[in-house]
Amino acid sequence: AALADRFRVLRYDMRGHGLTDCSPGPYTIAQLGDDARALLDALGIETAHVCGLSIGGLVAQRLAATTPARVRSLVLCDTANVIGPPSRWDDRIAAIRSGGLQSIIDAVLKAWFTPGFLAAHPDIARGVSNMLVRTPAEGYIGCCYALREADLRADDAKIACPTLVVVGDQDASTPPAAARELCAAIRGARLELISPAAHIPTIEQPAALNRLLLDFLDARADAPRREPALGD
Repeated sequence: AALADRFRVLRYDMRGHGLTDCSPGPYTIAQLGDDARALLDALGIETAHVCGLSIGGLVAQRLAATTPARVRSLVLCDTANVIGPPSRWDDRIAAIRSGGLQSIIDAVLKAWFTPGFLAAHPDIARGVSNMLVRTPAEGYIGCCYALREADLRADDAKIACPTLVVVGDQDASTPPAAARELCAAIRGARLELISPAAHIPTIEQPAALNRLLLDFLDARADAPRREPALGD
C-alpha cells in the first residue's frame, strides 16, 4: 500500500505456493527466474524495479543477471547469493517428508522473527503458521532443493543496475555478514540494516522497510510515476 500510489505493484505466488500450481519438483533458481520473466512477458512489462525477499532475493538476482535490460533497479532483502550448507536443506526436506510442514513451524518462526516480536504479536505468529502449514509440502520442498543448489556469485558479477541490499540485524538465516558479502559482490550496491528485525522485516518492520524502498526508488531519476514494480 505504501508504494501503490507511486508505482504499479505486482505481487505473485511462487511456483508451488499460494494459488500457483504445484508442479513436480525439484525446482531451481534458474527455473524460478524464468517464471518471473514469463510473468513480465505475459503482462507486457518491458522493464521493472524488482524486489526480492529471502528466496525471492535469489530469484531477483538471477533475473537481473540474465535479463539486465528488463531490471531497472534491484532490492535484495534478507537474502544471499549462497544459503548453505546443503545439509541444512537436506535436514529440512527430511523433516517435512517425515512430519509435514507442521514439524518445522516453531523453528521457522524463531528464524523469521525476533523473540520480542513473537511475544508481542501472537496473532501474527498464528497467521504465519497457518500460511506455512497450508503450503503444499511438495512446493515447499521443491524450493528447498532450489536453495540447496543455488550459487549466484557468478551471476552477481553481471548485475549492473542500481542495487539496495537490506537485512535485519538479527537475521540468523541470511545474517548481516552474508548481506555484506552480497553487497560486495554487486558493483555499486548499498547496504542498509533494519533494527530490530530478523528474516522477515516486511512483517516485523514494514514502516522502516517502506522508507528504505521509497527513498531508493525515488532516487532513481528515470523512474516515472507509474513504473511497474515486481515483488516476490
